Amino acid sequence: MNQLDQLKSFTTVVADTGNFLQLAQFAPRDATTNPSLILKAVQSPDYAPLLKETVDAHRGKPLDEIVDHVLVRFGLEILKVVPGRVSTEVDARLSFDKAASLFRARRIIGLYEAAGISRERVLIKLASTWEGIQAAAELEREGIRCNLTLLFAFAQAVACGEAKVQLISPFVGRIYDWYKKAAGPAWDEAAMAGVNDPGVKSVSQIYAYFKQHGIKTEVMGASFRNIGQIQALAGCDLLTISPDLLAQLQATDAKLERALNPAKGSGTPAIHLDEAAFRFALNEDAMATEKLAEGIRLFAVDAGKLDKLIEAA
Repeated sequence: MNQLDQLKSFTTVVADTGNFLQLAQFAPRDATTNPSLILKAVQSPDYAPLLKETVDAHRGKPLDEIVDHVLVRFGLEILKVVPGRVSTEVDARLSFDKAASLFRARRIIGLYEAAGISRERVLIKLASTWEGIQAAAELEREGIRCNLTLLFAFAQAVACGEAKVQLISPFVGRIYDWYKKAAGPAWDEAAMAGVNDPGVKSVSQIYAYFKQHGIKTEVMGASFRNIGQIQALAGCDLLTISPDLLAQLQATDAKLERALNPAKGSGTPAIHLDEAAFRFALNEDAMATEKLAEGIRLFAVDAGKLDKLIEAA
C-alpha cells in the first residue's frame, strides 16, 4: 500500500489546488483553494473558457462580485470531484475589515446555495487576524463554517479555538522557510527534519493542546515543502497537500507510522486571549508577525492580478 493510501487511514487528505482536473487521481475528501492557486489555474488554457464564460455571464456587475462568481465557479467544479468540502477564500485585502469580510463571506455562501450546494460543503477561508477570527466567530453562529488560514502562531490557534471555528490551517512550510532563512549557514537540514522541523513542531503543539482541552476545531496542516513534513504529521485531523507532493506520497511504498495521537496531551493549561493579549502574543512572535503580514501581502497581490485578468476577459 502506498503512503498516500496509508495516510488516508488516519488523516483526512485534502488537495491544495485550484486545478480540479488533477483531483480525481488522488481521491482526496476535500479541496482547498486560495487567491494564488485560482490565479494560477485561470491562466491555464484548460480553464480560460470557464473564466470567460463566468465573466460573460455577470458582465456589468461590480468587479468584486464577478470575482466571487469566479471563485465559486471553481469551487463548484471542485465539488463535482471531491465528496467533501471546498474552501473558498475571502479577498485577503479585507483581512483587517471585519464588516467587509462578513459581507463577502455571506455572499460567497449565498452563491453556493443558489447553485444547490449546502453550506456544510463549503468552508469560508479568512486570514487569522483578530478581525478575521471575530468575523469567523459570527459566521459560525450563523451556520457558516470557516477555515482560518495564514496561521503561524500558537496564539492565533488559541483564539480560533475560543471562537469555535470549524477548522484552522497552520502553515508548516512557511514556518520552516522563516527559521531556515533566519539560521542562514548555520541551518542543519538533517537535524531540523521530521519532528524537529519548526513547522511540524508548531502544528504538533496546536493539535495536542486542542485534544487535551476538548477543542472541537479541526487542525489541518498546510503549506508543505516536502513529504517528510507530511509524514511527521501523519495522524493530524487533516492535511492539505499540493498535487506534486500527493504524487510523491502515491509513489512511495514504505510503511507510514502514525505520528500524532489524540490521547497525548500538551501539558499546557487552558489559555484565554482577549484582543489585547492576542495582539501582544502575536507581536512577541517575530516569525508569525512577519509571515502573517507577508502572506496577506502576497495573497493581496495575486487578488489584484486576478482582478486584472477578469477585467481583460
